[in-house]
Amino acid sequence: MINRRNALTLAAGAAVSSIALRVEAQQAAPAAGPHAGIVKAKQTTLGLYLTPREAADVMAREGAKILFVDVRTRAEMMFTGWAPAIDGNVPFVDVTEFWDWDDKEGRYKLEANATFSQDVGRLLAAKGLAKTDRVIVMCRSGDRSARAVDKLAEAGFTQVYNQYEGFEGDLSPEGRRSVNGWRNAGLPWTFKPDKAKFYLRG
Repeated sequence: MINRRNALTLAAGAAVSSIALRVEAQQAAPAAGPHAGIVKAKQTTLGLYLTPREAADVMAREGAKILFVDVRTRAEMMFTGWAPAIDGNVPFVDVTEFWDWDDKEGRYKLEANATFSQDVGRLLAAKGLAKTDRVIVMCRSGDRSARAVDKLAEAGFTQVYNQYEGFEGDLSPEGRRSVNGWRNAGLPWTFKPDKAKFYLRG
């Protein structure tokens, strides 16, 4: 038989469990509806997602009220192409100044862009928008952009969408980026650089 003290203990435990579940849900909000099934690495705390086609369509309709940012490195922008639909490029990470090699990862070292949120904020202000307005973030394949979304959420941005297929898309079984993504969706892209949209330090 449950006495009053036990009942209170059970109720308190249930309340704590409920809070813990809510906090856990907020830490990585899984995709729902048409975006269900997004892998964990591409999920964000805000739980807002777009496919390349959705991002292109919403920019075509309401681009003046939305900021679209490519967060890939400058080398990626230059050598793998970019989408003219973006408002600008702000690398979330980039190669080190002297292109140091990372033996563990088997590639050039990458370092975090220490002014990432502020740089995105400047693009936002230049477009006459605020942190409560919509922002779309795109990287190569959707996981780096998820981390970028979370970084912006920490900085007070409230409506940041992860374009979760990225510019190049996911790897095929053969190791090529031919599965999905902006380029593979047949959306406009180019190799021709645009200084007005490419990232310039300082």
